Amino acid sequence: MSGLHHVTAIAGDPIRNFAFYTRDLGLRFVKKTVNFDDPGTYHFYYGDETGRPGTILTFFPWAGAPAGRRGVGETHQTAFRVPQRSLGYWTQRFIEKGIAYEALEKRFGESVLPFTDPDGMALALVGVPGAENEPGWSNGEVPAEHAIRGFHGVTLLLDSAAKTAGVLTDVFGFEETAREGSVIRFKAPGDAEGSVVDIYEAKGFLRGHQGGGSVHHIAFRAADDAEQGKMAQRLVSNHGLHPTEQRDRNYFRSIYFREPGGVLFEIATDIPGFAVDEPVATLGRDLKLPGFLEQHRKQIEDVLPSLEESVS
Repeated sequence: MSGLHHVTAIAGDPIRNFAFYTRDLGLRFVKKTVNFDDPGTYHFYYGDETGRPGTILTFFPWAGAPAGRRGVGETHQTAFRVPQRSLGYWTQRFIEKGIAYEALEKRFGESVLPFTDPDGMALALVGVPGAENEPGWSNGEVPAEHAIRGFHGVTLLLDSAAKTAGVLTDVFGFEETAREGSVIRFKAPGDAEGSVVDIYEAKGFLRGHQGGGSVHHIAFRAADDAEQGKMAQRLVSNHGLHPTEQRDRNYFRSIYFREPGGVLFEIATDIPGFAVDEPVATLGRDLKLPGFLEQHRKQIEDVLPSLEESVS
């Protein structure tokens, strides 16, 4: 199975971020942990009931983070899939919740509802025929029938598409399927979550810079270590790109590299998954730390803001 594994973005206030994604969008809070490289900062994971690859949006919430700027070399938009008939429900919900959104539009024959989160992150809901037959998780507020079904895909804003397209097709198994103006669509086999990458070719546009509301990196799926190793070898031998050594993220194992357009890509294993350290029934309830940080739990808990006020 190929496609997106997860998308990781930067937020400001963690309590606001938590409330928006769990309450307003109705995603499940799959994991509460910390940034392994900056343990005084949360790392939040949102997804479906079990946090399957292709449904996971994660955040580094850095309170007071300056706003990023969308531009060349950045992710331009992150899109979720919903049942096509649910777009009316979501439009009404955005109005009721005061969520900034734009008019419904058509892209590649699909109905797309663009909106932004409280940090200005560019998001969209894409109406997918047949998505109502996929399992939907309910937070008790957003009905399961209208629930988000994981990612549709991402749009990259790049100077040139050719070299990035080579990585998508040769390493990740995507195929170019259509073009609309300056946007080229690539799809992974099948119609699973996170199967779309669009490249918006915008030579001469201002370069972006990361901050609140920016995507930090995009992760693609590898079934296991062996498949990840094969992908890494193709990056080196066919594209002259040199990924990092493997890093254990507890819930998956990762390697990272900058694709030719400048976006940070990750290859993450599907295994072992988010139920490795807590049951599915209680995912996201307790703060989970990797073994090397467990001895510092008290100090870490003392500096992390409580999320209780966001659920009170």
